[in-house]
Amino acid sequence: MRKWIRYQTYIFIGVFSLAGCAVVEGTYDVVSGTVKGVYYVASGTVEAVYHVGKFTFNVVKAPIEWSLMNDDIETIDGLPVKEAIRQGRVKNSPYRVKGKKYYPMTVAKAQRYKETGVASWYGDETLRQKDGHMTANGEAFNPNALSAAHKHLPLPTNVKVTNLQNGRSVIVRVNDRGPFPSDHNPASGRRIIDLSYAAAKQLGFQAQGTARVRVETIQLEEEV
Repeated sequence: MRKWIRYQTYIFIGVFSLAGCAVVEGTYDVVSGTVKGVYYVASGTVEAVYHVGKFTFNVVKAPIEWSLMNDDIETIDGLPVKEAIRQGRVKNSPYRVKGKKYYPMTVAKAQRYKETGVASWYGDETLRQKDGHMTANGEAFNPNALSAAHKHLPLPTNVKVTNLQNGRSVIVRVNDRGPFPSDHNPASGRRIIDLSYAAAKQLGFQAQGTARVRVETIQLEEEV
């Protein structure tokens, strides 16, 4: 049996205990517009596959016991991080990192977001580790997927990132929080986005580590 279902983002991320095995075609809301996708439900996990232009996104819910990519996040919406993830309270909830509170923008404001600044990439350690890691909205981090971390955009949001040094562009799924100031490099907190290894490679700056970029929310047509 097959049917069309519209999944709001917070509902999709909050599905944690489905059993059995099924494939459901449906639509997936990504802040601005709706993208058709195929949702795989098997053995208590949820995986979504959707496309934006030539880019494919595989969304996999991480086991709750996995380590966070950024363990400096202390609370989300006043709750322990994994409890907030379990309850689906992460989309644009305030969160705290090393005693500082961050306030993500609304979905309406995110639709008009555009910013120029420095991008870096993160997750280098996961390229050599077997154990999985979890993003701030409970998804499995994959360094070879097109994803990103942002301090203020709702989770998830799809954005276009353009390397202003070579003109290359890529669309990524923002599903994590960061970059934040590090103890050995406080200036790192001024970077506007942290990209996965795969995204940095497509933009051509994985070797040098940072690049000046433009980040803008993509405008999707309904049912593209």
